[in-house]
Amino acid sequence: MHYDTLILLIQIAGLLLFARLMGELAQRVGQPAVVGEIFAGILLGPTLLGNVPMVAEYMVPNDSGRNYLTIISMLGAMFLLFIAGMETDIKLIKVHSKNAIMIAATALLVSFISLFIFSLTIPDSLLTSPDTKYLFAAFLSITISVSAISVIAKVLIDLNLIRRDFGQLFIAIGMIDETIVWIIISILIGLVGGFAVTASGIFLSFIKVILFLVLGFIVGKFLIKYIITFFQNKIKLRDKFLTLVVVIIFIYGAIAQSLGLEAVLGAFVAGIVFGQIPYLSEETIDKLESITFAIFAPIFFASAGLQVNILEFTDPNILLLALLLMLVAFSSKTIGGFVGSKFFAKNDLRTSLLFGIGLNTRGTIQIILATIGLSIGILSKDVFSIIIIISVVSSIISPIFIKVLIKKIEPKKEEIERIKQEEIYAKSILSKINRVLLPVRFRTDLNVAAAKSIEAGILEAIGSKKKLSITLLTIVNDQDKSKAQSFLDGVASSFQKSEINIKIIVANNALEKILEESKKDYDLLVIGATEKQSNSELVFNTFIDNLIRFSPCPSLIVQGHAALEEKKSKKILVPTDGSKASKRAAEVAFALTTNENDEVHILRVVEEKTSLDEMVTKNHILDRQFNYAQEIVNELKAIGESLSVKTYTKVEIGLNPESVIVEVAEKNNFDLVIIGSDVRPGSDKLFLGPKVEKILVSCDRPVIVVNSF
Repeated sequence: MHYDTLILLIQIAGLLLFARLMGELAQRVGQPAVVGEIFAGILLGPTLLGNVPMVAEYMVPNDSGRNYLTIISMLGAMFLLFIAGMETDIKLIKVHSKNAIMIAATALLVSFISLFIFSLTIPDSLLTSPDTKYLFAAFLSITISVSAISVIAKVLIDLNLIRRDFGQLFIAIGMIDETIVWIIISILIGLVGGFAVTASGIFLSFIKVILFLVLGFIVGKFLIKYIITFFQNKIKLRDKFLTLVVVIIFIYGAIAQSLGLEAVLGAFVAGIVFGQIPYLSEETIDKLESITFAIFAPIFFASAGLQVNILEFTDPNILLLALLLMLVAFSSKTIGGFVGSKFFAKNDLRTSLLFGIGLNTRGTIQIILATIGLSIGILSKDVFSIIIIISVVSSIISPIFIKVLIKKIEPKKEEIERIKQEEIYAKSILSKINRVLLPVRFRTDLNVAAAKSIEAGILEAIGSKKKLSITLLTIVNDQDKSKAQSFLDGVASSFQKSEINIKIIVANNALEKILEESKKDYDLLVIGATEKQSNSELVFNTFIDNLIRFSPCPSLIVQGHAALEEKKSKKILVPTDGSKASKRAAEVAFALTTNENDEVHILRVVEEKTSLDEMVTKNHILDRQFNYAQEIVNELKAIGESLSVKTYTKVEIGLNPESVIVEVAEKNNFDLVIIGSDVRPGSDKLFLGPKVEKILVSCDRPVIVVNSF
């Protein structure tokens, strides 16, 4: 045991180091890192260095060492497929469902049938058992037929073309392709695991797959959402969500394994489920990807290469088989993809050829499936080596053809506009808001649902653009606890488009509890600030000021007046000074437009100076300031128009900018004023900026202050 552990540690260290170095080299010559990582294993294996006695002793695993290394490398496959599942965009599939399904199904079917027929001609000497010839042919055919969406995506990302129409369709096809293949592979694995290759055996295997998918997608999604909420509310450990993700990957894998399927399928399904839950932080995903691509994935690919012996291809029979199999695989997938694109999806000739050739890209998924086939005894080592070589060759050649064909496909006007909108959204504050905290003061003397109509209207407008999870929080004493539920139910009735969670906390210090709650991974704190403390230097009152000051997340401060609370925000004024905070305010304004009649007006006030020195060059200075102001408002107007929002601009000159803003808001009867601000740290009181604070005091319109840090 001690010696096996020593050997395993040396193997892991050697494989990881060599794989990373070869991956770096591959990228430097324009190839995917996975190609270099596989070659690292090939070079360390029986092809080259594995023939050196000292290297062979430590790097080429014996039977016991192989078991340990296989387990560790399969962890890499599980993490890879989890990430692939997370990147499976269900919305994208729905958008392109018709064309994507037709192209994916045609390409997969033509390729599978062609390869299946060819596989039946493979000599029995290359099979693990002649009795499983048909099962072998099916497994080999589906393994080689599937496209490696990760490689295609990498090419599209490198060329900055992944948001193009064909890029989106490519990704959707790849997602459908992989999903279908995993269902078929799972059924085949079930047959290998004991079910006879009969109608009843296939049916039982199919039932197991369906059972797992139902458990994973429906029951699992509900439980995972509940567990995530629990972790957000109760667990304070560092990297708690990273731990949670890894545990759930293993649980899904264990359930799949217990049903006679493969753990990697469980990881893939877990990834899809997590991808549909928008509450997982980017930090957690980044850490998991770092662990996967820096450690486990290189070990997996290198260990796959370790089992390949290139010297076997000196056998003319094996070399001929590999060449013929590669030819059948490439030609059938090209024909299938072309036919599906040209005749079913009605694409032009060049685009159809792009899909035909592009779908020949193979890589990660083939290697994972081949490794599974080798481990369960359905594939021999010779056939395994052939699959790995085909995957490597296609990963090198196909991207070259894709790059040549893609550059010749010009985008349409509608496509350009869509891409622009998506880029703007990705950079906006809206894309970062998923989980919202809305504290509500417990009251019995008024209709709270009506009193919160402004906040509700704002969040409902944002909720019409994306799914929000909103937590309604109230702090009460023990006597009012029983009334609090119906109180918050009344507030919740104002929301129709968002997921609403109700939280009641019994405590005396409301400020402390709200701040404590806001630390639980919320993206936005919405604060209703309608009450001003009289005869005070405070912006609002002690409670609200301190809540804004100490909030650990961005805040949306809503100051509304009773006379206007029932009105919908149809006409919005956004004063700007060219700052990032002002841009965030404009983004919120654009998000609040819900129909084509809504208007957003961008206002820049140029402050007119009256000092003697400035009066000498007054006209020159004003001209420069006016031109610069025009550039500022036009930049925001371009964003609004690209989002199909009626956007207007105005530049005013005045001695007192905040007075001009208030005058414009009242004179033109704006429904809402939205201002950007950043809370100044280090002060002993709330400071939003003198202009913002003066507007809050003077304006009789509802005012929103966007504090984005």
